[in-house]
Amino acid sequence: MVPDIGRGSRTHGLLVYLYGPGRREEHTDAHLVGSWDGFAPDPGRDTDPQVTLARLTAALDLRVKQAGDRAPAKHVWHCSVRTAPGDRRLSDEEWNAVAQRIVHATGIASDGDPDGCRWIAVRHAEDHIHIVATLVRGDLRNPRLNYDFNKAQAVCRRIEQEMGLRRLNAGDGTAAKNPTSAEKFKAERTGRPETSRETLREAVRQAVAGADDEKEFFTRLREAGLRVKVRHAPSGDALGYNVALPGDRNRHGEPVWYPGSKLAPDLSLPKIRLRLADGTTERATPSAADGRADWSPPARERRNATGVAERAAVLLDGDDDEAAAQLVGVGELLDAVAQTSPVATRVELAAAARAFERATRSHVRAEHADTRALRSAARGIVQAGGALGRGEDGGTTAMLLSTLVLVTLAAARWHSARGHAQQAHASRQAAEHLRTAYRQAAATPMRVLHDHGRALPEAQRRTHEATLRATLPVQGVRADGTPTKTNALVATLAQAEQAGHDPEALLQQAINMRELGTAADVNDVLVWRLRRLAQLPAHPGEGPRRPQAGIRPTKTPANRTSERNAPTTAPRPAVSDPRSRPPRR
Repeated sequence: MVPDIGRGSRTHGLLVYLYGPGRREEHTDAHLVGSWDGFAPDPGRDTDPQVTLARLTAALDLRVKQAGDRAPAKHVWHCSVRTAPGDRRLSDEEWNAVAQRIVHATGIASDGDPDGCRWIAVRHAEDHIHIVATLVRGDLRNPRLNYDFNKAQAVCRRIEQEMGLRRLNAGDGTAAKNPTSAEKFKAERTGRPETSRETLREAVRQAVAGADDEKEFFTRLREAGLRVKVRHAPSGDALGYNVALPGDRNRHGEPVWYPGSKLAPDLSLPKIRLRLADGTTERATPSAADGRADWSPPARERRNATGVAERAAVLLDGDDDEAAAQLVGVGELLDAVAQTSPVATRVELAAAARAFERATRSHVRAEHADTRALRSAARGIVQAGGALGRGEDGGTTAMLLSTLVLVTLAAARWHSARGHAQQAHASRQAAEHLRTAYRQAAATPMRVLHDHGRALPEAQRRTHEATLRATLPVQGVRADGTPTKTNALVATLAQAEQAGHDPEALLQQAINMRELGTAADVNDVLVWRLRRLAQLPAHPGEGPRRPQAGIRPTKTPANRTSERNAPTTAPRPAVSDPRSRPPRR
């Protein structure tokens, strides 16, 4: 059950709308289901609705007129209350009980208070009502409506439980402001898929993702095509900012400006400054940090971000309040990936970033926030530009998405442990979108890997399958025995061995990085961990390469005893069958 509260200054205009046909002829059988005294005139049940509508307006506005100048300018309190999709149909009597409990909880008209505000509840659809009240009491004082939205939310949660309705997640006051009805209707009227508020919120989030300083943030906003207005103090320092969409104007032809704080609580300029003050780390050289200098910039940055995301997941699993800072950094990383992702995955990644935005905010504050690594990874991805959906770019995208699924699930557990129902739900939503995007990105590289594994000589394949059986059960993780699942993992172990690593030791290292219980496919997760640890190409068609300088291979026991006499080049496969070499694409 969702309440939505607003205020206005025209009682008659609101009643005309509620009793009218609606903007799309959606209003049917408009009638009263409750009122302040139970005897208010009902235009929906009268033979002369226009006259009755005028009588109802006069009755509601009586105390407003009596108060004169003491009445608030916006004296109309309006609250729509809607049941969730799939809920049963409530009767008029049940809706009357809902309305009475809401006006009591919010302070509009407390039970037993003869001087409570005048109010009515109008029903013109099966799934919702509109409560209209005028904000002058019988003693001509204004009601105290502090935190009326929070109080309405709280009583709706109790009503859901008592009436057997779908129980929605309780809010904590950190969510972004929802678009108003007027904004939604305007979006429909102008043919926009979403409201200006939602479009601007996403654009500002993407502009701050990985930004190095305030100047770069404002530059990104303008480069995104937004109108930007910065408010300055007499000293010249920026106090705040407003943004508007080009062409979005009000009835007077003026741009419709939104302050950052009205888009989301963490998008005000002071909050953004706090995030920017954390800074970004210096970028490491490709040869030392990212393995191969000949990989494309998007591929290198995605591979680097995968390792950073793994460390964020470990911190979230640690169940420390300091991990709250990691959530903000993960949100920036998702925004960076979404705006630079290949076309095939862009829609799902944008949906994942939009969903996880809710998970980045709670009342938990990290005293020693450090998001430099995540912000640096986000900045690197943005600066590297868009990635292609094929080759090494596509493979490293799959590698990163596989890890981000586990990160968002770790965030869901972190929030659930603290009772943050909305944030936990948002994290799980993000994980589902990321899973879909991963399947799209991983389809080609995993198919090629599967073909590689199937083409291995029988003796070599059996050796690596034995390694899987010997290593995985030790960690309590059972290998999936179907060939379509293990072939890719076997192929990766074979390529790691060809590159000079000990397959068993490398596999154990990959398993020990963090838990695998939440992985939808353990084999896929291990494939990408192994390929990153061994510095193997994410797209297997490019073939394995020897680890670069500064990256030490995992030595086999025989190599450890004769390390002084080890060859300077990577060992070749023991089997010379040409099928053991990955095909070039």
